[in-house]
Amino acid sequence: MSISLREACDSHTIMKYYVYILLSLKNNDIYIGSTANLQNRINLHNQGRVKSTKAYKPWKLLEYRKSNSRGEAMKQEMFLKTHQQKELLKIKYGRLAK
Repeated sequence: MSISLREACDSHTIMKYYVYILLSLKNNDIYIGSTANLQNRINLHNQGRVKSTKAYKPWKLLEYRKSNSRGEAMKQEMFLKTHQQKELLKIKYGRLAK
């Protein structure tokens, strides 16, 4: 089931945690993170307020996944950050990502 970013950030949404995949529009790199407030976190990335991503802004949201708990989201984030999974994401998004 697919929902809009606005719906995902709505306080009435049951799922509270998200794993997200961003694309740097500056160098085409992929960034993977997790958060309880998806819209706010993306805004922080694009405002340069996240140390690890500020040099590569602006960022575009490619995908997000809902999780039932913070622990579940963090496990999914760590899994996606493995070399093999990150390579699969690069293939999935074609030449968008380096």
